[in-house]
Amino acid sequence: MGEKAPQDAKDSASVAWNDAVRFIRQLSHDLRNDLNAIELQSAYIAELEKNEEVLREIKRLREMLSGLASTLQRLSRDVGDVKPNLISYQATDFMEDLRGKIDQDLPKQKNEIAWEIQAGNAMLNLDPQLLQEVFTELFANALQHDRGKGPLVAKAKIDNTRFFFTLQEPKDRFDLPMQNWGREPIRKVTQRHYGLGLNRVRTIVEAHGGKLHAQYDPNASALITTLTLPL
Repeated sequence: MGEKAPQDAKDSASVAWNDAVRFIRQLSHDLRNDLNAIELQSAYIAELEKNEEVLREIKRLREMLSGLASTLQRLSRDVGDVKPNLISYQATDFMEDLRGKIDQDLPKQKNEIAWEIQAGNAMLNLDPQLLQEVFTELFANALQHDRGKGPLVAKAKIDNTRFFFTLQEPKDRFDLPMQNWGREPIRKVTQRHYGLGLNRVRTIVEAHGGKLHAQYDPNASALITTLTLPL
């Protein structure tokens, strides 16, 4: 009789995250090349076609191709390295600009956010585009996932040599483990959401020399996310 297989032989092989990233980016690149070729072909067909109904369908097809290509491009970006282009930015100005962007990106929910900004004249070195991406992700998550009653409370202040931002989101209960919060990419995957948002948020914050953590406060029935940046 042959030897019995080890107990863990049936377990899936582990793959290093760097290897997974290379695979995802290469696959995304290859698929986008194919989509570009299909888009060019559909554009050529549209030039030959005269029927208005067919032209409308070709236009819809090209829009679908463009949307899929954008999704693949975002996927490749979300797993890529973060290299911020730092500039000096007054903390208060950044928060006011951020508030304007959040209001623009989330017009239906902007009145559900209470802002408390006390950042004074402190200066930050940051990449505004990358950090706006961070805050947009945090607010979108807070507004979408099992939110309790009450507004989100966003606070910004300076404490000694650091900038502190906290986002308090009401939650009646929260039982997810927090030990590896923001460090488990692709753990939870749903349709058109690939579990990369918080991991990218953490990566961007750490690339700025900052820290990100979250904790659930059962007394306040709130999940509190804290982001700190050096001045």
